[in-house]
Amino acid sequence: MYNKVIVAVDLSEESQKVVDAALNLVNKDRSKLVLVHAVEPIPLTWGMESYAMDPIELQQKIVDHAGSLLEEIGAKAGIDKSNQHTKLGVPAAEIRNISRELGADAIVIGGHGHSGWKVMLGATANKLLHGATCDVLTVYVGDD
Repeated sequence: MYNKVIVAVDLSEESQKVVDAALNLVNKDRSKLVLVHAVEPIPLTWGMESYAMDPIELQQKIVDHAGSLLEEIGAKAGIDKSNQHTKLGVPAAEIRNISRELGADAIVIGGHGHSGWKVMLGATANKLLHGATCDVLTVYVGDD
């Protein structure tokens, strides 16, 4: 039995399948789930003049919007707001970090069913496996 499960979602419609699989892992005990979404940083390789607005401000708007979407998913699943985290950074690294910080037993993440094992898992799920310090469950969410 798992006591703390990180549920990493991409905020797509398929996120519900990932949440449902995680709920099954903990016998529907929502208090054992931590909902996480990581926002990829905006690359600042171009000059500031190439952005219509301040990139830091734009990045914060993206994080805030992602947080709102995560709250909707959390509310629908009955996951307490204190167990919802929107992070800024490379998704696989951020998911591993919060997993270690919170002492998670498992991470649940969605994967896709294209051809080849790397594509099947998806880029973030594949990267997450390397360096994970707990069990990782990849939930098949279908093809794009």
